[in-house]
Amino acid sequence: MEKYKNLFPIFGFLSGIIFCLLIFVSFSSKDTSLGSFFELPQQIKAVNLDKKFDFAGEVVPINVDTKERLDRELSVNAYWQSTTLLNIKMSFKYFPIVERILKEQGVPDDFKYLAIAESGLRNVTSSASAKGFWQFMKPAAMEMGLEISDEVDERLHLEKSTMAACSYVKQMYKRFGTWTNVAGAYNVGPTSFARSLAEQKETSYYDLNINEETSRYLFRIIAIKEIVKNPSDFGYYLEDEHKYQPQNLKDIKITSSIPSLTDFAHENGLTYRMLKFYNPWLISSKLTVLPGKEYTIKVPNS
Repeated sequence: MEKYKNLFPIFGFLSGIIFCLLIFVSFSSKDTSLGSFFELPQQIKAVNLDKKFDFAGEVVPINVDTKERLDRELSVNAYWQSTTLLNIKMSFKYFPIVERILKEQGVPDDFKYLAIAESGLRNVTSSASAKGFWQFMKPAAMEMGLEISDEVDERLHLEKSTMAACSYVKQMYKRFGTWTNVAGAYNVGPTSFARSLAEQKETSYYDLNINEETSRYLFRIIAIKEIVKNPSDFGYYLEDEHKYQPQNLKDIKITSSIPSLTDFAHENGLTYRMLKFYNPWLISSKLTVLPGKEYTIKVPNS
């Protein structure tokens, strides 16, 4: 072995040359079996705008302004990987519930994507204290019939808040005439939206010169719709086991007060944490039920 040690540097040099040749061949060859080893994990390319886009059946008018606004939101959301991936996962869990209620209430199915734009299908709280999937402020929520108290906040109740959102949306549709305008008004508020239309003598969201958030809002919803409906077109692939599944729950009717939700949870085979997970609208450690009042608490159906 001693007599070959002077050859080691030569062997190392030759190995380096061979490795470089392999890289060169892999990138120049049409055979990608070896070249795929050296590929980047993601290709960054412009999104396809060569198609018709619509919201709730209302076609987006394409001009230099709207095209750039749409391109921006499609590009931002297509390459906002972690958030977009989670949005797609959450859609499998919650869209069946939202879709059913939208259909029953006569609201276009596309409004389910508004819930993603508002909250990512989570019961979040904004800096302005809007809450829930639909981001209701307290006055609007109570006007739409949602209960908000020290113990209950139905803005965090998926079914009831979705029903309230439907009522709110239909109310604005009667006022503004198009679902596109409704989406814009949902973001900025109907009073402000109406004022902008009147001041600028316009009738369409697309023609309004309005604050940046609202100007981007509908295009963001349309972008989310395109990506969630066609994830593989944007490089997102989910196996079935990676999709969040609808919860198999049953209802327990509550007609009398519960002094301890911890005890109630344990009596039903749950931790306090999981009781709140299934029923986020319960915001206290107890539930007071007034005479004639009734609540429904969800627990696993097993």
